[in-house]
Amino acid sequence: MHLTARKMIKSFCFAFVVQSFWLPYVAPALAQMKGWELGGWVGVSNYFGDLNTNYRLNRAHPAAGVLTRYNFNERVAFRLGVSYGRISASDADSKNFFERTRNLSFRSNIVDGTLLLEFNFLPYMHGHRDYFFSPYVFAGPTFFYFNPQTEYENKWYNLAPMGTEGQFRGEEYTTVQPALAYGVGLKFDFSYRWSMMVELSSRKLFTDYIDDVSGVYADTRDIRALRGDIAAALADRSGEARIGAPGRQRGNGKNNDVYFFVGAGLQYYFGEIRCPRYR
Repeated sequence: MHLTARKMIKSFCFAFVVQSFWLPYVAPALAQMKGWELGGWVGVSNYFGDLNTNYRLNRAHPAAGVLTRYNFNERVAFRLGVSYGRISASDADSKNFFERTRNLSFRSNIVDGTLLLEFNFLPYMHGHRDYFFSPYVFAGPTFFYFNPQTEYENKWYNLAPMGTEGQFRGEEYTTVQPALAYGVGLKFDFSYRWSMMVELSSRKLFTDYIDDVSGVYADTRDIRALRGDIAAALADRSGEARIGAPGRQRGNGKNNDVYFFVGAGLQYYFGEIRCPRYR
């Protein structure tokens, strides 16, 4: 089995084991606050990867999402969410000579759906005088859609069908992929019903092609014969420098790409505060 597939399976197994075995023991012991929340958030999205190796933040884009959360108690919650954002990067922004010469760029819309388990570090109860805020962490599986594009001669092209690294027809990377979502945040009440959250949410990806760059240069003659002149031109955009010799490094396939959201949002609470039960 491929190493990436093994890592993906291990990460998903860990997430589901935590969700399956932790909740039955923790939730009954602390059951005081139960109920649903519904809300949304706005913020920014950004990307780190082969076209942003220096962790630049200069191309952050607006992002937004909706979520619903079920509170099992004041510590543990289950959450479903859908998020949308855009990511982009360009070698022109890099200070690295090779990257500027490589001259690649991309943009992509991101749509992802998450299934998360949240844990509050402090007891959190809506409307409580003392327990009205808490930092929290979360993790869970994600599926996301992406579609890297680049601009060439004033026209935008989808890169996945181009096979820019020599993929054969039928072997192109899929633009719907699994991932592992994780992050940290802070939630606090405005009132019994309304609350606010601020959080950083990142994605551990199991693909390195979110930017269409991962491995080595392919022979542009083969790409031209298989997919045409445009595909060959997009595979090596180094111009007169022509650094794209077959087999030469184009990206770093050892480190997968990353995208993340930073945002703030409002939620409305539909549940109630219940007195704890003592046996």
